Amino acid sequence: MDTVTVAHAETETVILDDVDRGLVHALRIDGRAPFRHVGEVIGVSENTVARRYRRLRTAGVLRVVGALNGGRLGYSAWTIRVRCAPDAALPIAKSLAARADTSYVHLLSGGTEISCGAQIPTRDESDALLLRALPRTARVTSVTAHLLLGSYVLPNDWTGAAVLSAEQVAALSPPPVAETDDIELSAADRPLLTLLSQDGRASHAQLAAATGWSEATVRRRLFLLRQAGVLAFFVDIPPAALGFHTEARLWMSVRPSGLTAVAAAIAEHPEVSLVSLTTGPSNLLAAVNCRDAGHLSRYLTERVGMLDAIRAIETAPVIRTLKRAGALLPAIPA
Repeated sequence: MDTVTVAHAETETVILDDVDRGLVHALRIDGRAPFRHVGEVIGVSENTVARRYRRLRTAGVLRVVGALNGGRLGYSAWTIRVRCAPDAALPIAKSLAARADTSYVHLLSGGTEISCGAQIPTRDESDALLLRALPRTARVTSVTAHLLLGSYVLPNDWTGAAVLSAEQVAALSPPPVAETDDIELSAADRPLLTLLSQDGRASHAQLAAATGWSEATVRRRLFLLRQAGVLAFFVDIPPAALGFHTEARLWMSVRPSGLTAVAAAIAEHPEVSLVSLTTGPSNLLAAVNCRDAGHLSRYLTERVGMLDAIRAIETAPVIRTLKRAGALLPAIPA
């Protein structure tokens, strides 16, 4: 049996086996899939699935996050790079991680750079994030923001976590998103979305208690938000829990005529959990997860290095993660 041992500071050592990996993959497909259905698909009992999930969640290894899809709300996605003195990096990164509009906040490159994602609704809020949210100090040496123009792979699509067969994936896949009807959010939705941002698997009873709605109303609202592509569920798990101990961000400068071909090629690599076209001096961003430094070296030289259209590449190892999957909770009209 393939196992991965993960040490957690506040609990006993956690060992992920094939059942745990199947559970993680199942939740990546549908974060709210009933444990009974997950157990039927991966071949264990409902009680086993529930017990494994509680164990991993209590250990701080796994959680499901409900978040609004900024693209369906007219938001734009950005990746932000902040370069600063080492003693300033951690407090600034913590400040960014505390925001509701950020996700995947990392310390990079020996602790002198911060990378994070953000979903921004307006130019005014973009300015607020870049100018007012960051401390006005000489310890910050530069801030750059790069608009994401189109993604080929997103974190929940990462195949490094995939262990289930095509038939199992099909059995777990929720109905396709329609994205046809506009959904209006109101203040009444905020308690629902807030609780889901903390626990994407909160029960209908818990959601009903938080909103004051009936469970039937909660079910209908969840269905409508998901069907419209407004609400999505993400698995928040460190890649190290799955045996990938070396993460890095790659900023690539690619010849324009070969940009889409390179993006499509990199999207097929199992190491990759994000590929997106960007604005700025580099025009392609990738997030990669490797087993160790040697694996990263081989990946860069033997896989990425073979793509002739790449003119330059900047590699920044992730040395600490302050936030992974983040819940987008925009201002909702009263």
